[in-house]
Amino acid sequence: MKNFLVLFLVNITFGYAQYADPNFPKPSSGYGSDGTHTVGVISFANPYFSSKNIEIYHPTDINTPVPTIFYSHAFGGNVSSNISGVLNFIAKKGYAVVYVPYQTTGVTNDNRYENLLHGFTKAARDYSTVIDTTKVGFLGHSFGGGASFTIAKHCFDNYNWGASGRFIYALAQWYTLNLSPTDLSSFPLDTKLLTEVFDDDITNDHRMAIDIFNNINIPLSEKDFILVKSSTVNGYNYVADHSVPNTSSAFDALDYYAYYRLLDALCDYTFNANLTGKDVALGNGSINQITMPTGMLNLIEYENPPIVYPESNYTFPCTNNVNPRESFCALLSNETFEIEDKLTFFPNPAHNNLFIRNKNKILCKISIYDIFGKMILQTESDEKLITIKINFLDEGIYFAKVNNNVKKFIKF
Repeated sequence: MKNFLVLFLVNITFGYAQYADPNFPKPSSGYGSDGTHTVGVISFANPYFSSKNIEIYHPTDINTPVPTIFYSHAFGGNVSSNISGVLNFIAKKGYAVVYVPYQTTGVTNDNRYENLLHGFTKAARDYSTVIDTTKVGFLGHSFGGGASFTIAKHCFDNYNWGASGRFIYALAQWYTLNLSPTDLSSFPLDTKLLTEVFDDDITNDHRMAIDIFNNINIPLSEKDFILVKSSTVNGYNYVADHSVPNTSSAFDALDYYAYYRLLDALCDYTFNANLTGKDVALGNGSINQITMPTGMLNLIEYENPPIVYPESNYTFPCTNNVNPRESFCALLSNETFEIEDKLTFFPNPAHNNLFIRNKNKILCKISIYDIFGKMILQTESDEKLITIKINFLDEGIYFAKVNNNVKKFIKF
């Protein structure tokens, strides 16, 4: 769990950014365009996290309860300004969104789930004039993406939330805890599901998302699995990595066209039964669903998501004893991966150690350089698994040269 804490704390450093795309403006109409409602924020004490209030973003010009999205943030992302872009976007569209911060340290994962659940139910109970629990969505990123399934199931079963419309939208999800196989096979059949992963995410193994997507009992007609790819247009990089929903430098077309647009359409289909929204959010690969702005790579939709990268590509692989569904990972690992140079570097980002898997047990001459080209250390080994201690390095970007191969890695 040490890596878990180190890695996700990076999320809390992000500040709220403005839209700053050099190539494409925001969508001016249709799904993904900004709404016209006036946004207000209700803030009240969080009984599980006294230093961070629960917040409800909502359209103040609507005087009746509105469909509501319950947002579960990434680990460490307990400052709402980090994701105020999507919170404001939702409220401008005429929906409410409940944001519940949970602690990063000093509590267990069970405590975090309880914090989210009780925060959501308190908001729904105390602000019933704003929140319509008959039409709900559960939206989450990373830790929150995995948690959304468990919390949604509890609210569907125990409170009948979503009786007139319900969805789950999970992005770059981490492990899903406290959800039994029976739970997973007994979701309400009218639940809509959109699962989204990012091709250059090296944090969370896509197998976690694939496992839940494959085994949840939601019909294929009501669920889709989306892969977002990185693109470069006119020298500007649209990086589809773990931080897409919380872009630190600026919101750009990747956020609006690969995230906000799908969320907007999913709400319209779920809450208003608009089939145009279904064609965009759950279109099974329709042109309206996958098309990105000219020059960017289109989204890829799967009904049977493939395993693309080895588990060593990720900081949090599926086969981790933290994952209660670890035994299901073997069912997803039936593909053999051939690495061209037979050398695999992991994890990236790294903390105390950088590992090099040496499949052919060749002699490796290893050098570590900083970004200025200064050599920090040098060693050699022919072991099958080579361990390089980097705990003494400062945070930053480094390069590992192994024989004639150079790999970039990040030290946290």
